[in-house]
Amino acid sequence: MVDQVRSRVSAYGLVTRQEHLLLTRLSEASPVFRPGLWHLPGGGVDPGEQPQETLARELHEETGLEVLGSRLVDARGYTAHRLGVRWHLVALFYRVDVGPGTPTVTETGGSTAEVRWMPRSGLTRSTLSPAAVDGLGMLGR
Repeated sequence: MVDQVRSRVSAYGLVTRQEHLLLTRLSEASPVFRPGLWHLPGGGVDPGEQPQETLARELHEETGLEVLGSRLVDARGYTAHRLGVRWHLVALFYRVDVGPGTPTVTETGGSTAEVRWMPRSGLTRSTLSPAAVDGLGMLGR
């Protein structure tokens, strides 16, 4: 059987508070990156949806928080292979301001198993998705 090839555009949020970064842990339902890795909140742009609309929708589903403002900071491309699919992912990275509240996953059965504020100084490449590694680097600029 030949692997399927799919393209996807995703919008990801770089959400910080003091020296912490808001991250989500990928569940077994993750279509692109390996489950168990810490990842940036966000996800795939649906047909007819604007990337910032995607960002607001996905952040709410994955963290329960409301987007108050966002601005595009960078874009990157990734390739991945998971569950018989070869992915070409274009990721749009946004700096995001969110409203108050405690992060809680509101979507059931999705690609997010957990959400947490993580100290930036304690993050290691081996526990992060490729997009989260790049996002962390963007914060240092």
